[in-house]
Amino acid sequence: MSSGARDFLDTNVLVYAFSEDRRADAAQALLNRGCCVGVQSLNEFANVGRRKLRMTWPDLREALDAITVLCAEVIPNDLATHVDALRLAERYGYSIFDSVLISTALAAGCTTFWSEDVGDGVLIDGRLRILDPFKAN
Repeated sequence: MSSGARDFLDTNVLVYAFSEDRRADAAQALLNRGCCVGVQSLNEFANVGRRKLRMTWPDLREALDAITVLCAEVIPNDLATHVDALRLAERYGYSIFDSVLISTALAAGCTTFWSEDVGDGVLIDGRLRILDPFKAN
């Protein structure tokens, strides 16, 4: 695994970090390294935390607070992120939600995008490598 601050975590990594899943330890290790996340990931995590992890509102707020403290940077998205996400979705075939996160990581200058489900090893625009942190686990 590469090192921290210019790495970006996909929402699935955040979800596993707060689950009882076998991937939780690897996800927690990445979260503890101080990677970047996007505001979109916080929104998606809140949705999954309530629906699938069945977190109470106080537990969800505590988890989100922990994420924002542990992460080196929480990166917002804007209209330019959205426009670029449309380009990425068309070019690479990703969903708009995955494309927004990838676009956010690119805009932040990240070089690694940790995700289980968007294509291990894919190089986006020659500068952002997608890696599956659970592949060896």
